[in-house]
Amino acid sequence: MPSKKILLLYISEDSGHHCASIAIEKALHKLDPQAETLNINSFNYTNPILEKVINRTYMGVIKRTPEIWDYLYDNPKVLKNTQALREMIHRFNTGKLKVLLDEFEPNAVICTQAFPCGMIADYKRSFKLNISLIGVLTDYAPHSYWIYDNVDRYIVPSEETARKLIDNGIDPARVAQYGIPIEPKFLNVLDKEAILERLDLDKNAANILIMGGTQGLGPIKEFASLLDRSPLDLQMIIASGTNKRLYKWLTKKAAYFRKKTIVLPYAPNVDELMGVSSVIVTKPGGITTAEALSKGVPMLIINPLPGQEAMNTKHLLKEGVALKAENPYDAVTLLEELLYNRSKLQQMSDNARRIAHPDSAINTARLVLELV
Repeated sequence: MPSKKILLLYISEDSGHHCASIAIEKALHKLDPQAETLNINSFNYTNPILEKVINRTYMGVIKRTPEIWDYLYDNPKVLKNTQALREMIHRFNTGKLKVLLDEFEPNAVICTQAFPCGMIADYKRSFKLNISLIGVLTDYAPHSYWIYDNVDRYIVPSEETARKLIDNGIDPARVAQYGIPIEPKFLNVLDKEAILERLDLDKNAANILIMGGTQGLGPIKEFASLLDRSPLDLQMIIASGTNKRLYKWLTKKAAYFRKKTIVLPYAPNVDELMGVSSVIVTKPGGITTAEALSKGVPMLIINPLPGQEAMNTKHLLKEGVALKAENPYDAVTLLEELLYNRSKLQQMSDNARRIAHPDSAINTARLVLELV
């Protein structure tokens, strides 16, 4: 029997979308070691120059003028006015995409971002391609760019996300509420004492994990500096991601902090870091959120960006698993109040475990293998 071939597509390197595709790929190989997978950045593959332009433009807008992104995100007028442009980009990328599909001959395509999902959906329609297409949403609010008639299955984070897709005309039978895919290692039971000993951390102090997503964004410098003055017995674990400037600054600054502080670059053992932390101060990206929920770690979110982050934050607040601060000063106050209130901290942890889907990647992989 020939091995099953699965193509996984995303468009943003160093992102949660990429992490989700990796998690699903690992789960596929765990369930079917004979499966052939190809996991690629579809934009970089079809048009590397355009990829760089779009990514730089996106990051520039997010950092400098987030209000513009707030207007663009899931705006029906923008969706309608950019339809011709999106279709043109899809056609422009069709040549290389056809070569990829003809050479690899996948039985299924899994997309963790809307753009490649739309590209494959258009390709399926134009060329009458008989291939399973699975869209994996890594945020709690589905925007309209995900909506296509010929997507065979949508993997969604929550019941609310599923309901929004269904309200937009998607057949309920095509929607699976599996959660956001994270690596299978988040299912593992950890030896917390061994981890604390390896990190040289005091097992009696509260550990505060501070993250800014893969790229180390957000007011990490200001928050860490303020938290260092707290009277509470706590330790800081700061993951700077791929942000080399932030890592360099934190490494120098931490030497003068009064609190025990560990500064890490991109951390492959984030499951362990979350497992020994009392609270995580973070951007509300989908993957980080799903990972924190799986470990039962309450979240503190500082001034989320418009669009996905704001929508994710709204969901997390409603579920009672996160607190939101408008600035680093308020964040320190909220954190101190939470650490003083052990019953509230425990309730938030229980809520997180209640809505977590640590087996999402495995369930997604199982569904894909059944489809093909």
